[in-house]
Amino acid sequence: MSFILRRVIFYLVTAWAAVTINFFIPRIIPGDPVQSLINRYQGQLSTNAIHSLYVLFGLDKKVSLWDQYWQYWGQILHGNLGLSFAYFPTPVADVIGQSLPWTIGLVGLSTLISVVLGSLIGTFIGWRRGTWADGILPVASFFSSVPYFWLGLIVIAVFAVIWPIFPAGGGYDGGLLPDFSFEFIGSVLQHALLPAITIVLASIAGWILGMRNMMVTVTSEDYVTVAQAKGLSERRVMFGYAARNAILPQVSGFALSLGFVVSGTLIMELVFSYPGIGLSLFSAIGAKDYPLMQGIFLIITLSVLVANVIADAVYVILDPRTRQEA
Repeated sequence: MSFILRRVIFYLVTAWAAVTINFFIPRIIPGDPVQSLINRYQGQLSTNAIHSLYVLFGLDKKVSLWDQYWQYWGQILHGNLGLSFAYFPTPVADVIGQSLPWTIGLVGLSTLISVVLGSLIGTFIGWRRGTWADGILPVASFFSSVPYFWLGLIVIAVFAVIWPIFPAGGGYDGGLLPDFSFEFIGSVLQHALLPAITIVLASIAGWILGMRNMMVTVTSEDYVTVAQAKGLSERRVMFGYAARNAILPQVSGFALSLGFVVSGTLIMELVFSYPGIGLSLFSAIGAKDYPLMQGIFLIITLSVLVANVIADAVYVILDPRTRQEA
C-alpha cells in the first residue's frame, strides 16, 4: 500500500508542477503573446477590443497573478485549454483533437510494433548468443544510426519517386473527405505505410539491443538454471522464466515511448507532411501560438504520467517483489 501511495503522491506533484510551468510559459517569455494576434489586424482594434483579448486569454493585467493562476486551474479542470491564436477563434482543444488521433494511430502503432518485434528478436538473440543470430544486431543498428530525416527522404525517394508505389506525403488523398468508408481508410493506410516503416527501422535496434543484453544477464541466474534442471521445455524456460524478468526494463522504456507518442515524431511529420500533433506544434511555434503550445505541452506531460502509471501497474503484475512491497 505504501508503494502505491508514494507513486500517487509523486504523480500528483509532477502534474501540479507541469501545470504551473505551463501557466508561466507565456508570462516569462520576452514580448507580449497577445500582441502577435493584435498585429494580424494591423492595429485596427479598439482599446476595448484589445482589453477583451487580454481577458479572453487570461492575461488581464488588472487581475493579480495569483487570481490568474487559479483561473487557469479552473479552465483546465473544465477541459478548457484556451483559444488558438493561429486558428482564432477555434479552441485549442479542438485543434489538438483534430491532430492527436493521427499521431496516436501512426506513431502509437509503429512504436508498439517496434517494441514487440524488437523484444522478440532480442529475446531470441540473447538466448542464442554467440551464434549467427548476433549478426542481426549490426544490420538493425545501421538503420538506427542513420539520421531520421535522411532515412525518411531515402524511403520517399525509393518508394515514392523512383518506384511510385506509395504517396510521398500527407494523411490521405486530397479529393477525399474524412469518413469511415473503405476508400478513405485505404487511403489513410497507404499514406501511413512509409512513415510507419521509417519509425520501425529507426527505433527497433534499441529494443533489440536492450532485450538482448538483459537476456544475457538473466540466463545466468539461478532460477533459470533450476528451470532447465527440472526438464522444462526450452520455450517455456526462455519465455516463462528468462524473458519475463528480462522484459522489466523494456516496460519502463515502453511507458516513456508511449507517453512521447502523443508528441509525435516531429521530424517524421515534417518530412512526410503528416497531419499529426508534431506538425501542429511546429506550426504553433512558427505562428507564436502560445495557447496551442501550452495545450500541446500539457497533453504531452500528462500522457507521459499516464503511461508511467500503466508501467507501474504492469510492474506489479510481472514482478512479485513489487506486490510484496505494495
